[in-house]
Formats: sequence, C-alpha cells, structure tokens
Amino acid sequence: MSTKNNYLYPALFTKEDDGGYSIEFPDLPGCFTCGDDIEEALYMAKDALELHLYCLEKDGDAIPSPSEVKPSSDSESVYMVSVFMPPVRDEMRQQKVKKTLTIPKWLNDYGNQKHLNFSQVLENALLIQAGAGHYVLDMPKKEKKSKINGNTKRKLAMS
Repeated sequence: MSTKNNYLYPALFTKEDDGGYSIEFPDLPGCFTCGDDIEEALYMAKDALELHLYCLEKDGDAIPSPSEVKPSSDSESVYMVSVFMPPVRDEMRQQKVKKTLTIPKWLNDYGNQKHLNFSQVLENALLIQAGAGHYVLDMPKKEKKSKINGNTKRKLAMS
C-alpha cells in the first residue's frame, strides 16, 4: 500500500451547549476529538487526523478518499483539516518505549553512585550493538555550581 505525504479531510464540528466543540471525521470511522474553544478544537482535529492516518498506514489498512460533507444543523460547521505526514512518521519512529530489565545489584549501585542515566546508557549500547555507533552522542556531563567571590559559576564535573 502506498502512502501519501499530504491529506485533506472534512471535519464536522458540532457546537456543544457548554461552548466547546465535538469533532468527527465522517470519512474515517472512529476518528473523534473535542476542544473547549474553536482554537483548541482545530488543534485537536489536526492531531486526531494525524494519529488516525498514521495508525491506518502502520496497520496497512486502506485509507478512504475524502468525501463532501455538509452540516445537517445550525450547530454544525465543516472545516477542512490538512496534515503533512512526514514529521508525524518521524516523531512516531523516535517515540520512546518503557523497558524493564534486570541487572546485578553491584552494577546498579555503581550506576547510581556515578549518577548514570540508565536509559541513555542502554540506548547508546544498543546503538553501538546495532552498528549505528557513529550516531551516538556523548552523554552530557553533570554540571556543578560553585561560588567564587559571590558569583555563581558553572563547571562540568569530570567524573
């Protein structure tokens, strides 16, 4: 299945009694959101459309063509929502996942003593193991603050 970079879908905005908006994409079953005001509703509509289309792409599901949508009452309005997918796909690829692992106690104690970021150490090790070591950036050094003549100075700890 081929994917597109740009999508444009009509969204049905329904003004609610509390002043907020409910939003649905009639061409995309299950794609709903809401917002407290029109600005938030437009933002949430774009976000919902991006994530819904990303999931359809990822699962290999057919992406329906947009249709013409007309409001059926005075409380409804139709807005066209446009999304550009490459940044969405990139962001989802960079998404972090939580992993639980077991290490020896002495290694845990050492890492804690050295104030190591265990997630960063594991990520760097996995990148090296995967052959992507040239993408590994040096871990940031811990900053220490010291006062000299009443002025706060920052210096890097070289531990």
